[in-house]
Amino acid sequence: MDIYEQIVELRRSGRRGAVATIVNVRGSIPSFRTAKMLVRDDGSIVGTIGGGCVEADVWQAAREVMESEKPRTLKFDLNQDPKYDTGLVCGGMLEVFVEPILPPALLYIFGAGHVAFNLCQTAANAGFEITVTDDRSSYATKERFPAAHEVHALDFDEAMQRLDPNESSYIVIVTRGHRDDMRILRWAVQTRARYVGMIGSKRKVIEIFKTLQKEGVPAHLFDRVHAPVGLDIGAVTPEEIAVAVTAELIAVRRHASATLPHLSWFKGVREEAEVTQEEGDAAV
Repeated sequence: MDIYEQIVELRRSGRRGAVATIVNVRGSIPSFRTAKMLVRDDGSIVGTIGGGCVEADVWQAAREVMESEKPRTLKFDLNQDPKYDTGLVCGGMLEVFVEPILPPALLYIFGAGHVAFNLCQTAANAGFEITVTDDRSSYATKERFPAAHEVHALDFDEAMQRLDPNESSYIVIVTRGHRDDMRILRWAVQTRARYVGMIGSKRKVIEIFKTLQKEGVPAHLFDRVHAPVGLDIGAVTPEEIAVAVTAELIAVRRHASATLPHLSWFKGVREEAEVTQEEGDAAV
């Protein structure tokens, strides 16, 4: 079974993994330099770096690398650590580099206006694979969005039935209307998407949140919503907003949570809304 083909198949199916490679060897070891082992997200493996306790430790490290999405280098001294004594004539040292295999970062943009147009370009340059959806066939075209992987001119309800965001997906809601934003957000927070962002003022966000909560959408689902969308850099124009949103997408992708202070604001909105609802105050 070819390990490289398996890596491609893993990414194509939207799954995670980690590849361990022996990068440095001194002395005798039960394998060879450049030997590789792929660990899939279900724990199964392809290939080997020699078996035994070393491989077991690397397997555990691979699982951790999948979660952190950051590579690691492991060093093993087969002379000094008794747990690596397998009775074989192996007493060398080796280094193993473990790197994450991640599925493509999928960005679903709902809306095809000026912000979406610019966001598609900046996010594509940052490495996101983009799907644009809008209910206007004159806007949702491949000619308008050449950097998009897919462009759908569909009613939003139909599009939401077709799409199935996974854990590596990002959703940005930038439609032309309050009503469309709300129904897409209702769907988005119940998907497996890693990121959900919606454009709009704080007042609009509060109104939509309270409305959806009254409809029965669990309040905790909104804790991961980024709204207003984008890092607060004072963006005004569509081009600037696209930069702010792309920067936030990158921050989430790279686990730079310290750059996302507005999430605490949104959590405060949720808690305030819960208190308001309990008190029977329906004012916005």
